Amino acid sequence: MLPEKLSNGLCSLNPQVERLCMVSDMSISASGEILNYRFYPAVMFSHARLTYTQVAAALYTKTPQERTQLGALLPHLENLDALYRVLAKARLKRGAIDFETLETHMIFDDNGKIERIEAYERNDAHRVIEECMLAANVCASDFLKQRGHAALYRVHEGPTAERLLKLRTFLGGFGLQLGGGDEPKAKDYAQLLEKLQGRPDKQLLQTVMLRSLRQAVYSPDNVGHFGLAYESYTHFTSPIRRYPDLLVHRAIKAVLAQGKYQPGGGAEGWEQVGMHCSMTERRADEATRDVEAWLKCYYMQDHIGEEFVGSISSVVSFGIFVALDDVFVEGLVHVSELGADYFHFDEAGHVMLGERTGKRFRLADRVQVKIMRADLETNKIDFKLVESQAASEKTKKPRKSK
Repeated sequence: MLPEKLSNGLCSLNPQVERLCMVSDMSISASGEILNYRFYPAVMFSHARLTYTQVAAALYTKTPQERTQLGALLPHLENLDALYRVLAKARLKRGAIDFETLETHMIFDDNGKIERIEAYERNDAHRVIEECMLAANVCASDFLKQRGHAALYRVHEGPTAERLLKLRTFLGGFGLQLGGGDEPKAKDYAQLLEKLQGRPDKQLLQTVMLRSLRQAVYSPDNVGHFGLAYESYTHFTSPIRRYPDLLVHRAIKAVLAQGKYQPGGGAEGWEQVGMHCSMTERRADEATRDVEAWLKCYYMQDHIGEEFVGSISSVVSFGIFVALDDVFVEGLVHVSELGADYFHFDEAGHVMLGERTGKRFRLADRVQVKIMRADLETNKIDFKLVESQAASEKTKKPRKSK
């Protein structure tokens, strides 16, 4: 969001230098309850810049080399990990939803070409930071709410009646039920997710549950955060990266100075800036997806004609999208490539059903496909169906078709 000279320089928490900051100072009980908190401007001195991999190695795999390198910092990190365990239990008790999602990153060679695409796994070092940020965000929203100061809340509403009906219908086909009646809570989703552990169709069911929820947005109207099971929540922890966080910092500073902060736009300023930030967030996400799609198309041009195994990631009226194992690339099998039949699209059931043959293609089904095209102009990858049965482990690696 800020120029690089600021974001990586004066505003960055570089090690061994002093930096201005806004502190969220909390007292947390042994059960994970935030007993009290206060905000104040301060000067901080970062002792080290650590990576998640480095901290995970020291705390969880207990690598001697990493533990030695951390030296005097290690006891502080162990205390932080103990705090995370407490906060994680409170999160579980609160009933927040914790979907398991897969993120990827690209490894480039010396010539700037993609060498491979790898899964990016979150470890407990990531979760330590996440829980601390959640706690600070909650305190920031409560601070402004209790003092009657307008703010930009991060709000997430529950599913619409229409989406809820579709979800219940789908789950009923698996003998499953979502609790909560007409107004389920995050805890109802979390309890159902717990029941899915160990099921072979867990990914399918989790995906459909996730798609039943609405998108989180920024708004001055505090309706709570459904997914995190918070009555009041905002973004505070990334003021150099996200504009909403910077606005919250300005509001907190204004309250501390016995004043009031009002963004431009007059009486509707907060509402307008909330809509703008929500729009720019979606635009940034779309830009990221477009760049990744182009890079993946570029990468797959070297694999035209090869066969891969994957899972159906989406079912739409014009075909099925398949996410490939190992390479983490997604492409389309057009409905015309599904076989010599007329296929009916069942939106609620996330399935494509052959009228004559009864052949069925459902979300999360395993398929084998051949790479036919990778179009850099449209960022689209086309597949042709080779096999629709679950493939054996030995076919997971790509091979040249004859």
